[in-house]
Amino acid sequence: MRAGAACEHGAVSSRPSRPARTIPSVAELEQLGRTAGLDAVGVCTAAPFTETRVELERRVAAGLHGGMGFTFRRPEYSTTPQLALVDAAALVVGALAYRRREPPVADRAVPRGRVASYAWEEYYAPLKEALGVVSARLRAEGWRTRIVVDDNALVDRAAAVRAGLAWPGRSGNVLVPGRGSWFVLGSVFTDAPLVAADPAPVPDGCGPCRRCHDGCPTGAIVGPGVVDARRCISWLLQAPGTFPVEHRVALGDRIYGCDDCQEVCPPNRRDDRTDRPEAGLAARAHVDLLELLESSDEALLARHGRWYLADRDPRWLRRNALLVLANTAPPAGGGDPAVAARVRDALARALDATDPMLVEHAVWAARRLGHHDLVAALVAHPAAEVRAACAAPVPTRAPEP
Repeated sequence: MRAGAACEHGAVSSRPSRPARTIPSVAELEQLGRTAGLDAVGVCTAAPFTETRVELERRVAAGLHGGMGFTFRRPEYSTTPQLALVDAAALVVGALAYRRREPPVADRAVPRGRVASYAWEEYYAPLKEALGVVSARLRAEGWRTRIVVDDNALVDRAAAVRAGLAWPGRSGNVLVPGRGSWFVLGSVFTDAPLVAADPAPVPDGCGPCRRCHDGCPTGAIVGPGVVDARRCISWLLQAPGTFPVEHRVALGDRIYGCDDCQEVCPPNRRDDRTDRPEAGLAARAHVDLLELLESSDEALLARHGRWYLADRDPRWLRRNALLVLANTAPPAGGGDPAVAARVRDALARALDATDPMLVEHAVWAARRLGHHDLVAALVAHPAAEVRAACAAPVPTRAPEP
């Protein structure tokens, strides 16, 4: 008789039964998460996020993703927890605050690029560590888990809403009551049936407020909770390719990320900034643009490698730095002579690069700063985009008094 035939005919299997597993309470898991450092914890079912999937697919069809992959690449995967953990039954969702007081700029004579506050430090590591405490408790009872942080496997904002932690804001961020949107989010997937139903949703706290909509420098918020990535500075700074000319001036001094929609949000303004002084934070909040443009690829990756750089290619960071330099450096004939000389040298090196993409951005930067003599020889450049940049109108900046 082949193995298992007796069971097929109704005989009792001799295989020992698995001991019943204890299901930790929601209250215990939430307390574990908070003790481990999370600012908010909630639990919800792991049912597919059907409405979120439909919305993702709609935005992709409309081009609003702007070429962004992440959860847009495979909407079904990003909204179906069971594809990331078989038999997933519940999610334990955690939020970790990253609000910090912006450190002062050490030397204002040197052009610097501003970094969005979520990128000042590695906030996902402590988030993952805290979720690991919750995961370990579930595993101790024999349940399977998977920690999902900054991962294509989940639209984490939708999970935070379902878990009763936050409401979906007009800006596209989710907001924790009394705390605002200054949070990174993550979840523990588990096959433990922690809850039979989802908690009550958090009431909308935005109402008729449009400050994020009106305060976006490029008008990227095109509807309640809908962001057009093709205009969003945070995405444009990460996206490969040519930075859109029409948004280069609006970029201002931002070198990585943009906090504008959060800065103007009333709930965020009510939440006092947390003071956590740390040596070196000022250098991570404001990047020396000239040092960046003078650095090797290896140095840039060592310094900024935890930022998202398409294909791990520092050329995109140099692209951004050239544009920010054009928006922040003293125009030709102004500012500190030593700084002005370094600016001119940085532009000259970029204009002499073999990469047409970098040369095109350097042309825009040099012309915006009034260094037209550096560009004169490039009107016959072999690359069409460089020739076009030499001929296109560029908003100029007046010399500083």
